[in-house]
Amino acid sequence: MSLYEDAVRVLTSWTATSDTAEANRKRTLGLLADGPVAMTRAHRAGHVTASALIVDDAGRVLLCLHGRLGLWMQVGGHCEAGDPTLAAAALREATEESGIDGLVLDPEPIDIDIHEVRCGAADGAPAEPSVHYDVRFLLRAPAGSVERISDESADLAWFAPDELPSPLAAGVVQQIGPARARLA
Repeated sequence: MSLYEDAVRVLTSWTATSDTAEANRKRTLGLLADGPVAMTRAHRAGHVTASALIVDDAGRVLLCLHGRLGLWMQVGGHCEAGDPTLAAAALREATEESGIDGLVLDPEPIDIDIHEVRCGAADGAPAEPSVHYDVRFLLRAPAGSVERISDESADLAWFAPDELPSPLAAGVVQQIGPARARLA
């Protein structure tokens, strides 16, 4: 099964966690009707991305201060050709951006957010307007994990869900409830 086929399968069978997530699930399936190109940056009208909310045993969430955007957000990003599944793309991105090995993946999405971005092509072309159809997953950090800042982040820090930092990217808060419900 290809990454594209996995994305279609996951989003077709997923029971959304909110009315907004359901509307975004349907919109993302509409985008995927354009075929496998919708998984890549080459699809300039928009493309599917994968991100993850990392939580620890104390229920805190790990957020990164995005180096280019200057906003606190979950880790994640573009899918790559070698990613076997959407969940694996989220795990790869989270491991790269958090520096934490041994993250435990919940393979069912917790949210989907659709937002405008400026992102460059994989070949390093200048950033152009696009839309991310971001499928979000839950990852659990192993006990005693130590995060390491990547080149993409200005900072990484753990936050209690009721003490989130500012400035916070739109769409971060909406995934905390579904994540907490999944942990219960």
